Amino acid sequence: MSLLATAAQAQVLEIRQYKIIPGQRDAFAAFFDREFVETQEVHGMRLVGQFRDLDDPNRFTWLRQFESAEARAPALAAFYGGPVWKTKRGEANPYLEDNDNVLYLRPAGPGRGFGPPGPRSGRTGLVTAHVLYLWKAPDEGFAAFFDAEVRPRLEAAGLPVLGQFTPEPSPNGFPALPVRQGEKVFVWFTRTDDAQAYDAAQRKLSADPAWAAVKARLEDAQERAAQVLRLAPTSRSALR
Repeated sequence: MSLLATAAQAQVLEIRQYKIIPGQRDAFAAFFDREFVETQEVHGMRLVGQFRDLDDPNRFTWLRQFESAEARAPALAAFYGGPVWKTKRGEANPYLEDNDNVLYLRPAGPGRGFGPPGPRSGRTGLVTAHVLYLWKAPDEGFAAFFDAEVRPRLEAAGLPVLGQFTPEPSPNGFPALPVRQGEKVFVWFTRTDDAQAYDAAQRKLSADPAWAAVKARLEDAQERAAQVLRLAPTSRSALR
């Protein structure tokens, strides 16, 4: 099954948030893009995107996708047991203060994952990830509510939903890389031309007469404040 056949596959997504040694993020981003994109994808993974966080100068976020939960462990074993990682890990690790903040997710339903990859050149704009922490598991009504009430209003306001994700229930088949499990999260991504366009879309959303009631239900479903990541793609990010 091809990684490009996204509508037909049971994707698994990692959202990896790295805390970088202060002052070293740009150097790490350049190193990562140069050394760890195609060298991972040759083992069947897809690097969806790499990003600098606009609100934290020491955070580097990247997205890695697998064809399925079953395909994840052998792909990781091939890369981390292979010559590229063994050669380059000594250069990579000194940049990292913490790299264990990893969400392990799946699409929230058919067609709710990322679409086919874009070109890896000249990416601009703003990708915003919303990580919602819910009182209940998202399949207990929230995912359906998001599809029916939230997503159409976001998109009408100019906030296209690139993908929406819920926890992957299968065990972490590669325990050498820890992931966060047991959290009732719902994650969605959008993209705008820049931060000003995002703010303008938020104002348009607020002007929707039905949004106040929908927003109240959205906030009531959350156990604590959402994490909103404003992400600037690197020049080799494929997410669009």
